[in-house]
Amino acid sequence: MTVGSEHDVQGLKVAGHAVATVLQRMLAAIQPGMTTRELDEMGARWLAEFGARSAPMTSYNFPGATCISVNEEAAHGIPGDRVIAKGDVVNVDVSAELDGYFADTGGTRIVPPTTPTKTQLVFAAQYALDQAIKEVRHGVKLNRIGHAIERVAKAHKFKIIENLCSHGVGRSLHEEPKSIPGYFDANDTRVLTEGMVITIEPFLSTKSRWVDEGADGWTLSGIKGNLSAQFEHTMIVTRGAPVIVTTTGAAAGAH
Repeated sequence: MTVGSEHDVQGLKVAGHAVATVLQRMLAAIQPGMTTRELDEMGARWLAEFGARSAPMTSYNFPGATCISVNEEAAHGIPGDRVIAKGDVVNVDVSAELDGYFADTGGTRIVPPTTPTKTQLVFAAQYALDQAIKEVRHGVKLNRIGHAIERVAKAHKFKIIENLCSHGVGRSLHEEPKSIPGYFDANDTRVLTEGMVITIEPFLSTKSRWVDEGADGWTLSGIKGNLSAQFEHTMIVTRGAPVIVTTTGAAAGAH
């Protein structure tokens, strides 16, 4: 969507605050021995406390309130009987609708103990998001987002999952621009404009540049032994720094 009023800005901030709070609670709640379903049930309960509705569930009939992807799973992991173990790399993606506005966020946590590779992977994914956000402003070519992500991935010797992209959001979960690559595409001439609402979500991995859909029809996984990490924010493009709406700070507003 393109923001048309201060009401839009506040609506996005309230939805963003809800999903950001739920994400942080879920990441903090991860413990070895719990199932991904148990973690998702916590997320569903916390979303309900905000009056928010799971976006993947309501938009796509996804079989879970949130997406929880572990180790070789990169995205769209269905919450279920999988038991979280020590050393797992766990990604949680929370998106929801609240009062007609959609916000989307994600993060990755390593269940201790970690390894240097896992620690570096998660750091690089977070850093790639931070660097990409610095490129976002009115009039800038959209492909600078992918360029920033690619630069970080190469510096840390990780791969970018090329068939998972950032996207527009706001009045629905996926809007124009529907595909914002996580790598530099010199042929992409699209330009960011003031008021545009987008996500940025780098997917970095140790082995895979591509993920495939599993037998469950949802879970996207890399090759055997692959690990991936993702971090995501929803933001509004301005003529200066973007407005990040998926924050837990007081400035995000209360519901």
